[in-house]
Amino acid sequence: MQNDRKLILYIAMSLDGYIAKHDDDISFLSAVEQEGEDYGYSKFIETIDTVILGRKTYDKILAMGIDWPDGDRKVYVLTRTPKPDSGNIQFYFGSLTDLISTFKSKEGKNIYCDGGAETVHQLLQEDLIDELTISIVPVFLGDGIRLFKGGLQELKLQLVNVKSFEKGLVQMRYIRMRNL
Repeated sequence: MQNDRKLILYIAMSLDGYIAKHDDDISFLSAVEQEGEDYGYSKFIETIDTVILGRKTYDKILAMGIDWPDGDRKVYVLTRTPKPDSGNIQFYFGSLTDLISTFKSKEGKNIYCDGGAETVHQLLQEDLIDELTISIVPVFLGDGIRLFKGGLQELKLQLVNVKSFEKGLVQMRYIRMRNL
C-alpha cells in the first residue's frame, strides 16, 4: 500500500547547469551566501525523515567536516562497494526502484535526494523522483559536473513555484506529471 511519501530532489546548480567543478569544488555556492538566509532549507528539512545520496556526495560532505545528518533521519548512501552501516547511516547497493518502493510502502515523511549527478540520473532514468526543487546560482562555471546528463526519457513536469532572492538565486519547484 502506497502512502503520500514523495522523493524530492532539493539541489543547487550554476546557471549553466553544473553542481560542481570537475574537482568537486562547490565554492560557487558561496556567491549567494547571506547571513540569516537558508533559501527554505530548514523548512524543507522538517518535511523529510529519510535522505538518499551517492557515495561521492557523502564523501564530499565528510571531507567538508559538516556535522550531518542531524536528528533521527535515516541516511542511505548509494554505493557499489558494500560498507558496514554506521549509526543512522546505511550503505545501500541494491535496486533503487526496490529501495524507493520500500520507503513509499511505509508511513513516514518525504524522502530527500541530496545528489549527486549519478544518483539523480539513475533516479530520473527509473522515473522515481516526484518533486524537484532546483536553486539556480547566478554564475556560469563553464565546465564541471552537470546536474542533468543526457539520455533520459521525456519526463513531464509542472512548475508549482518560483521564488527569487536578494543575492540573485532563483528557486524553482516542479512536480512530476505522470499518466498524461
